[in-house]
Amino acid sequence: MKVYLDLVFFINVVFDLFILSAVKLVLKSSSSWRRIVLGGIFGGCSIFLLFLSLSSLQLFIIKIIFSLILIFISFGRNNFFYNFIYFYLISISLGGFLYLLDISFTYQNSGVLFFDSNLGLNLLAFLVISPIFLFVFVKEKRRFKRMEGLIYSVVVVKNGKKYSLRGLLDTGNQLVDPYSKKCVLLINANVLIPCRKFYYIPFLALNKRGVVKACGVDYVLVDGKRFNCVLGFSKDKFAFSGVDCIIPNQFKEDL
Repeated sequence: MKVYLDLVFFINVVFDLFILSAVKLVLKSSSSWRRIVLGGIFGGCSIFLLFLSLSSLQLFIIKIIFSLILIFISFGRNNFFYNFIYFYLISISLGGFLYLLDISFTYQNSGVLFFDSNLGLNLLAFLVISPIFLFVFVKEKRRFKRMEGLIYSVVVVKNGKKYSLRGLLDTGNQLVDPYSKKCVLLINANVLIPCRKFYYIPFLALNKRGVVKACGVDYVLVDGKRFNCVLGFSKDKFAFSGVDCIIPNQFKEDL
């Protein structure tokens, strides 16, 4: 079997560049692209370790050392630990994804037996698929981080009973009860908080008028800070996954 060392080196450099670029974008690193390229080239040199007579443990330790130096070259000392952790998290995610694709195309099954179908993905496919996967990964990770920065622990206290919720701070929630002049904490349609007496709050959103069913509450704790507000019950489920309530924008200054 022929092994083209220059091609293997090139592949290693390209994949390291993909991963380092993803780390830079996810963590919004200020490191220059020149350092990223230098780190990718250094990472590609790890292929020469395969020609050394080393045990599995020795090879593992040396690869970790290589990774530490690679991260230092690419990002310097700032956020070194997080850069290192994300480098391996993204590497494992990308490697697992490519392995899954390769197995899916390479093997066919007959009952419980699997056999090689000789339809493995070629190098060009990997080079095309990898940046697409990393683009989606970076995009979703950054969206998740933005969302997490606006997620708070919410405890609604009504009639002495506590209801623990997960709330999203939304600048679009400017709703105020015209009767009590209190802000409105919007509750998701799938969340049940018992109320005996309801009243309705009018609203205007995107040139659409309507009313929100509302009721009073003892008080609300948002990340341990106490607020006075009323509850508004949404007719529809929120588009945000895992969110039980929408925190009014007026709380923003105190959070």
